[in-house]
Amino acid sequence: MLPKLIDLDGFFLPTYGVMVALAFLAGLWSTNKLALRAGLPTQKIQDLVIYCAITGLAGAKLMMFLFDWEYYAKNPAEMFSLSTLRAAGVYQGGFVLAVVFAYFYMRKNGLPVLKTMDCFAPGIALGHAIGRIGCYAAGCCYGMLCNRPWAVRFTNPEVKEFSNVPLGVPLHPTQIYETIGDLLIFGVLFKLHDPAKRPGGLFSLYLILYSLLRFGVEFFRHHEQPPMFDAIPLVHTQWISIATLLLGAWLLLSKPSKEATHV
Repeated sequence: MLPKLIDLDGFFLPTYGVMVALAFLAGLWSTNKLALRAGLPTQKIQDLVIYCAITGLAGAKLMMFLFDWEYYAKNPAEMFSLSTLRAAGVYQGGFVLAVVFAYFYMRKNGLPVLKTMDCFAPGIALGHAIGRIGCYAAGCCYGMLCNRPWAVRFTNPEVKEFSNVPLGVPLHPTQIYETIGDLLIFGVLFKLHDPAKRPGGLFSLYLILYSLLRFGVEFFRHHEQPPMFDAIPLVHTQWISIATLLLGAWLLLSKPSKEATHV
C-alpha cells in the first residue's frame, strides 16, 4: 500500500498521519454541526474535541503498553522508539480515556453530559472510519489469511517496516471492514440526531453498534496476544467490546438524571 504519502530525500509525510489529521477535522465538523443544532456553546465543544483528541492518543498508547506489558517491561526503551511513536495504539483505550476526561470537562464547564455526547457520537464514528483508511495504507491492524475474492496482498516493503505485515499473502482487509462499518454507523447516527429526543440515546446506540462491529471484526484480525482465557477464545479487545456493549445497553435502558441532561 502507501505508507508514505510524500517522500522527498529522506523527509516523508506518513499517510497514516495525514488520515488521522483528516479524521480529526471530519469529527470536528460533524460535532460542531450537531452542537449548533442542539444549541450548545460551540467554543466549549471545539475545545473539548481538541482535548479529547489528545487524551485519546495518550489512552491508545497506554492500552498498547498494557497489552504488551511483558515485552515493554523487558525493553523499556521501545516505549520511546520511532516504531512505537508511529503506532496508533489501541483505539478502545483512547476512547475510554477520552470519555472519562470529557465527563469531567463537561461537568466543570456546565455542559449537559448526555446531550453533548450525542453530538459527539456520529463524529467519533466518522473520524474512526477515516483513521482506519490510514491503518490500511500503513498495513497495521491487518487481518488473518483469507481465501475470499476480496483478499488483499501487501507488496510494498516499506509497509512491512511500518507494521511487520506479511508481504504477498492474501489477508482479510479488516481495516476496510471497519471503515465500511463505521461509515454506516456514522450515517445512521447523523440521520437520527434530534436534540428533542431523549438525551444519551444516540451515544448509547454508538456504543452498541460499534461494540458489535469491533467484536465481529476481531475474529478476522491477526492478533499477537493470545486469548485471555483458554476456555473462551476471545481476545482482549473483544472483552472490552462486550463491556462497552453492556454499558451502551444500560445507558439506553436507564432513566437519565436531570444533572446529566441539563446545563
